[in-house]
Amino acid sequence: MNMIVCVKQVIDPEAPPASFKIDAATNSVVPPAGVPPVISPFDEQAVEAALRIKDAQGGKITVISLGTGLLRDVVKKPLSMGADELILLEDPAFDGGDSWSTAAALAAAIKKVGEFDVIFCGRQAADWDSGQVGSGIAEILGLPSVTLAKKVDISNSKATVERVIPDGYEVIEVGLPALITVSNELGEPRYATIKGIMSAKRKEPIIWAPADLEIDTAQIGAAGRRVKMLRLFQPVREGACEIIEGEDEADAGANLAAKLSEVKLL
Repeated sequence: MNMIVCVKQVIDPEAPPASFKIDAATNSVVPPAGVPPVISPFDEQAVEAALRIKDAQGGKITVISLGTGLLRDVVKKPLSMGADELILLEDPAFDGGDSWSTAAALAAAIKKVGEFDVIFCGRQAADWDSGQVGSGIAEILGLPSVTLAKKVDISNSKATVERVIPDGYEVIEVGLPALITVSNELGEPRYATIKGIMSAKRKEPIIWAPADLEIDTAQIGAAGRRVKMLRLFQPVREGACEIIEGEDEADAGANLAAKLSEVKLL
């Protein structure tokens, strides 16, 4: 069983909201000072889904991550959890992409990897929350895909997926190879062991640039964007407080009821 998992390094979503700043000139988020990046939590659950299959029936897990300024201690976390190989698409040409150009680069890398049975992605990245890259990879590669998986079982060249829906889940069977995006309902990803951390330190990632993928740089990164961001901003939340008084509690209650009725909240 050959499995590929796509992961993304993101700004820690647990960072205090006040620490986030916007660069209006470039429509980009300024990384908070003193807050180290992490692997997107949904992507960690995708790694966990692959590891559970590996635990049950063996196989190889190849992790692919795209970006610039990738911190080795961060992107090596899937290796410390039990993945076998790490490929980094690390080149300035990959920077500034949207969902389409990111999916195009990842799909090219997957083609270069060669044989695979299943591709796992997180249901969405924890920074932009678009949830489009996984489905985009499947479309480019001509693969069937199932989104929002909470459980995945594989046997007889088929995957049986419990897929989250608003009022429960549905069970879907799909032939392999296929792409599956994993939701948080899968459960908490495992902790890295000391043995896994030491093993990951000794493993060097494979680095691929656009030339290694034989892909036109006009299709990736900022050059390949199909979406134009007009404005990125932090919403301004304003509130007002009015104190309702009265001669006694009963009078204050009556005044409050009258005010709520006036503003059509009662």
